[in-house]
Amino acid sequence: MKICIVGAGATGGYLGVKLINAGFDVSLVARGAHLTAMKKKGLTLIENDKEITCSPKCSDSMKELGKMDFIFITLKAYSINGLVEEISTMFDENTSVISAYNGIPWWYFFGAEGQFKNYRIKCIDPENIQWNVITPERIIGCVVYPATEIIEPGVIKHIEGNRFSLGEPNGAQTERISRISKAMARADLKAPVRKNIRQEIWMKLIGNLAFNPLSVITEETLDVLLLNEENKKTAYEAMKEATSIMDKLNVPMSISIDQRIEGAAKVGSHKTSMLQDYERGKELELDALVVAVKEIADLLGIKTPTIDRILHTVTEKISKNN
Repeated sequence: MKICIVGAGATGGYLGVKLINAGFDVSLVARGAHLTAMKKKGLTLIENDKEITCSPKCSDSMKELGKMDFIFITLKAYSINGLVEEISTMFDENTSVISAYNGIPWWYFFGAEGQFKNYRIKCIDPENIQWNVITPERIIGCVVYPATEIIEPGVIKHIEGNRFSLGEPNGAQTERISRISKAMARADLKAPVRKNIRQEIWMKLIGNLAFNPLSVITEETLDVLLLNEENKKTAYEAMKEATSIMDKLNVPMSISIDQRIEGAAKVGSHKTSMLQDYERGKELELDALVVAVKEIADLLGIKTPTIDRILHTVTEKISKNN
């Protein structure tokens, strides 16, 4: 089994170390100082106060890596369109692509029931590059839960969580999804196969669409952010608007909004990935986490005043700092 992880940053690097140390043939795609450090001294994972180091096959060029059985894309959603053609050089007839990133994925409506079947989300894949080149038939959905952080190039700290929920867009229990799930389990990762991966996408997203931009607006970690009652109220209202969208899409809530907020607070003094990106001057993944939700709400005729306000405020803050 040949596996490639495209975007071996905090999440991808964590996944890579675990799979490599379990004996799998894994190639990592990265860039810049992180790639240079991996080539010089390997990739180190700090987990439970222990350091685990491996010497991965790593490159900034996918063309030289050969054909893959499974490709994890752990990039931010906005980075993918520019790399689709290069990613496709690793495809053979049966290559599966696992979309392991936050937010609404470009393939969300593939095969979905109802009037929006195969609707293509404009803010994520405006020219249908991913739909046409990757193709939704290759996709295995994935919801990523580990909290990780690059503390210096070549060194990743695991904070908590080890679950990567998997699901076929049509909910089937296929041979390919069983194969990759078992491989991840061998690497001491939780990789449950879900019949309704869209439900789990939304259950994580309703938190991300509120907490991530609010963390940028306040520049606070989750625990401090949610000590403020006004922040908590804003998060609640945004999540309530998201659940109205879920209702129209026939996606059930598995836990209450209050439980979702409590769960986020328990993560502790963790900076969201969006706040980490903001502090490093990187582009923020607003399209997949917030703008796509608005696009779907508009399709359904649902008003989202709180989500609109959060998006306006964080966008305004970014523009002032540029």
